[in-house]
Amino acid sequence: MSPAARKKPEEEGTPAEEPRIGLHNLAPAPGSRKDRKRIGRGHGSGHGKTSGRGHKGYGSRSGAKDRARFEGGQNPIHMRMRKLRGPNKKMSMPFEPFRTHTQPVNLEDLEARFDKGASVDLDALHGVGLATRKGIPVKILARGELTKPLTVHAHGFSKTAREKIESAGGTCQIIES
Repeated sequence: MSPAARKKPEEEGTPAEEPRIGLHNLAPAPGSRKDRKRIGRGHGSGHGKTSGRGHKGYGSRSGAKDRARFEGGQNPIHMRMRKLRGPNKKMSMPFEPFRTHTQPVNLEDLEARFDKGASVDLDALHGVGLATRKGIPVKILARGELTKPLTVHAHGFSKTAREKIESAGGTCQIIES
C-alpha cells in the first residue's frame, strides 16, 4: 500500500485536498466515450456473420452504395416527371421547389440595423450581415414596420415595401444590373 493511501486526512485534522490536474490524471467524463462498433467479429459481438448487412440483396454486396434519390427500385421522380426541354422555361426544371433568383431583405431588418437618414446600399447591407451572397440580386420585402426615413438601393422592391419606405419619408432607388 502506498504512503498516500495510508494517510487519512480526517485523522490528521486537515481537510482533504483536491488532486492537482495534470496530464497524468486527465480523463473524459464517464459515459461520454463509446467504443466503436466492431463488425464481423463473431456471434457474441452482436454484429457477426453478416456484419449488420442482412441476407443477400444489393445492400449486402461489397461496394454497395445507397444512392441519393434512389427510391427502392420504383420509377424515380426524374423519370416520372414530364420532359420539358430548354434552360429558359420556368417549368423545365421542376425539381427546385424553393427556387428563387433574389435574396430577400425585410423592412424589420432595416429598422433594426440602420439609423435615421442612412443610405442603405449593397455594401451597407453586406456590412450588417444582410444580403451576404455575392452576385445575387437583393429584393426588399415588406415584413415588419419602418419608422425612420432611409434611402434604400436594391435590385427590387415589393409593392408594399415601396409604399412603407416612402410613407416613412424614405426613398427607393432601383439598381440596374
